[in-house]
This record gives sequence, C-alpha cells and structure tokens, in this order.
Amino acid sequence: MKINLKELLTVTFTLFAIIDIIGSIPVLISLKSKLGAIREGRATLISGSLMVLFLLIGEPFLNILGLDVRSFAVGGSIVIFILGLEMVLGLEFFKSDKDVKASTVVPIAFPLIAGSGTLTTIISLKANYTQTTVFIAILLNLVIVYVVLKSLSLIEHILGPAGLIAVRKFFGVILLAIAVKIFAANAHGLLK
Repeated sequence: MKINLKELLTVTFTLFAIIDIIGSIPVLISLKSKLGAIREGRATLISGSLMVLFLLIGEPFLNILGLDVRSFAVGGSIVIFILGLEMVLGLEFFKSDKDVKASTVVPIAFPLIAGSGTLTTIISLKANYTQTTVFIAILLNLVIVYVVLKSLSLIEHILGPAGLIAVRKFFGVILLAIAVKIFAANAHGLLK
C-alpha cells in the first residue's frame, strides 16, 4: 500500500494541533506536582489505544450508546473547562487520591491527550483520508506525546516556579477558551 506523504503530513499536523500536547504542558506539570508522578508509557499507551479504537469503531460505538459525536464533544469540553478553571483559579476540582494509575487514565489519557476534540477529529479525518494514513499519523503523534511526557521535569526546571505559575494561568485561559469553542460548536441543537 502506497502512502501519500503530503496527506500523511497534513493528517499528522492536524492531529498534533488538536492533541496540543505542547499547550497541555502546564496542566501536565500541575497534575504531576499534585500526584507526585505521571506514568508516561501508560498514558501514551492508553491515549493511543483510545485513538486507534475510535479510528476503527468510534462512530458506531457512540451510536450503540445512543450518543452522537456532538454530545461526546460537549461532555469532553466540560471536563477541559474544569481543568482550565483549576489552572486559572488555583482550585482543585479533580480530587486526587494520589492514585497515579487512575489519574493516568482520567484526566491525562482522556481528555487531555485523547480528548473529545481529538477523537471526533479522527472520525472526521477517516472520512477524507485512508485509515492507514490516519493510523500512522496517530503513531507519529504518540511518539511526540511520549517525549513531552518524559521531558516534563526538564521543562519544569527550565521554566522555574514563577514561569510555571505564569504559563499555567495563561494556558488555563487558553483551555477555557478551547472548551467554550468546542461546547459552542457542538451544543446547538442538543437541548430541545
């Protein structure tokens, strides 16, 4: 099977922008300080599994549950909104019992890495590109995700405490805006 390099780059960069692992660094550092550690391999594996699963059976699975893509996106946007509020206000809504395993799944693997935006984008990309192209793009993005997760301590060291606070507040507002945008784009027509 021949892969179109231009299409692969388009899909890879689209997913990279939607996953926004770079923009999630302040949230991840905040969660890491709250939890004490993040299981990078596990978070990458779980988020990757969710993305591949959605690539293969996403829309039919949501249909079985009686959900549509818009409802799923709205639910994910609410979780992202709460994470943004945590960052901006310095409050803790996601009460952590310091269980790194549980926190690796929620909120790290879902919705931060493989969020509703990412999963709905995968369904959309599948409509325009081959499944193989989307699958390879997912794998390339997972490599980037893993490298960023492994580098959190270094990034935290480079930014320092004051830099972390400033970046956390800034990206908290960005997360709030992203959540509102996802909500607004998908909420119309859900309430009748």
